[in-house]
Formats: sequence, structure tokens, C-alpha cells
Amino acid sequence: MRLYLAKRLLMTLMALFIVMVFLGVLVRIVPGNAAKTLLGPRATDELVEKYSAAMDLDKSVPLQVARFVWMVLHGSLGEDVFTGRSINTLVGTVLPHTIVLAFSSLALAAITGIPMGVYSATHPSSWVDRVTAFVSISVITIPSAVVGLLLMLLFVVRLRLLPAIGLGEAGNVGDYVRHLILPSVALALGWVGYLARLVRTSFLEVLNEPYIRAARAAGIAERTILYKYGLKNALIPTVAVLGMGVGGLMGGAVIIEMIFGRPGMGSLIVKAIQDRNYPIVRGGVLVVAVLFVLANLLADITYTYLDPRIQLGKRQG
Repeated sequence: MRLYLAKRLLMTLMALFIVMVFLGVLVRIVPGNAAKTLLGPRATDELVEKYSAAMDLDKSVPLQVARFVWMVLHGSLGEDVFTGRSINTLVGTVLPHTIVLAFSSLALAAITGIPMGVYSATHPSSWVDRVTAFVSISVITIPSAVVGLLLMLLFVVRLRLLPAIGLGEAGNVGDYVRHLILPSVALALGWVGYLARLVRTSFLEVLNEPYIRAARAAGIAERTILYKYGLKNALIPTVAVLGMGVGGLMGGAVIIEMIFGRPGMGSLIVKAIQDRNYPIVRGGVLVVAVLFVLANLLADITYTYLDPRIQLGKRQG
């Protein structure tokens, strides 16, 4: 187990290093002179040189990449080329809101989709199973941006039950939660259907396993068989998908934050792209990548813990 974790940790560090190298040359990938594009055609040569130096464009590509990697390893994401503010400060201000949105959406999808899938698997071909299948497939195909607009029209414009824009009053937890409801539902709805179908399929496969039939032949109560022996193994693929889901939700949060006017990583990165503020784009994308990789590492570790056959396979291999 320790060897496996060490290998996974090494792969994680390698993935993050590759991301840092790519982001280090990001400015050079953009066609033309990034500083001139940032400042516009009327910028003086002195101003172009100043901003080129601020973005390390006056250095060679290997040195530029090495400086960025060295800076990240020392805990710094750089500075905003316009204001000189630390990107760590900018990211630290908005990152908690994006994390809250992503994980509240993930939690909402899990506590809704998993029970739906379990009930459909234990009551196959029932009317509930058919309705769940129809609803699941329907919500999977609807983009979260469209869901967000529909929810806003219904609950904000028509019913006037929930707020639409911003985070709410500072320091007011209840108001913050009210502003979080619609974005979380919009982001989670597609995952509810996906998890429901995944859990149903996985649970039905588990219920046909020999050890389930042996448990039934031994006279063990059906409820114990289903929820003590069957559900744990049925949820193993779901754990892996939830780890991938964090990355998907972080990406979807970009659009949702724009629709609902929420300050977050999505809004920060989009605005930086519009302003051609490449240091912020570089730092913001790196933070999102780190969260995505760490979420997958945690899911992989949990997956291995839940399924001892994986550990056995690693030892035999």
C-alpha cells in the first residue's frame, strides 16, 4: 500500500510539474508580442519593455520557465502586471467561494443521485425506475448554463424566492447560503442524473455476483445484503467518478459564476483573459490544476482502500 501511494504521489508531482512548464511558456504560445497585445498599438517602446520585463519576456524560454517553477516552489504565483498586487492575495480572496460552490454542488449531486440510483437498482422496471431513467437522461443533456438561466427565470424573476447576483451580505451566513442555492443546483443537476445511472448500473452488477447469491442462500437478511455487502462495492466506481467530478465542477463553475455574478476563480480567470493579464491567467489556471490533481489523488487513494483487490493486483504485478 505504501509503495502504491508513493507511486501515485510521484505521478501527481510529475503532472503538476508538466502543468507548471506549460504555464511557464504560456505567454510565448500567444501569437505576436504579448506586451504589445496587452498595452495596445499606441504603447511606447519604453512601456512595452517595462511590461515585457514584468512578464519575463525579455528572457529566454528555458530561463522564463525555470523562474516560474522556482517562484511557485517558493509559494508565489507572481504579481498582477497592472496593479503590482500579489496574485496569491487575489486568488486567496476568491478561491474559497469557488471551492464552496464546487463542493456544495458535488455534495448535492451525491446525496440526490446516489439514493436515486440505489432505489432504481433495488426496484428494477418499476415506474419509479422508469421515471428516474427519463429524468436522469434528460438532465444530463442540459448544459449547466441553460439550467442556471432557467432557474433564474423561475425562482428569481417569476417566483421571486431567491436572489440571483453576488454572494450576499458580508458576514451573513444565511444570506450567503441563499445566494448559493441556485448556482449549486444549476451546477449539480447534470451530475445528479449521471450518478443515478452509474450507481444503478453498478449496483445491478454487484447484485448478480456469486457472493451475493451465497449470502442470500445463507439466509442473511436482504437489507443487510443490499446495504452492508452490496452497496460498498457498488459505490467503488462512483468514488472514482466523484474525484473526476471535482475537476468538471471547477470548470463548470467558470460559467456559473459569470451567470450569477459570483466572484470566484472563474470570474478572475475570465477577466484576466479579457485584459490579457497573463500572470493572473497563469496563476489561476495552476491553482485549478492543483485542486483537480489533488482531488483525483484523494479519489484514487479512497478507491484503493475500498477495493482490496486493487492492492492485491499491485502486489501480484
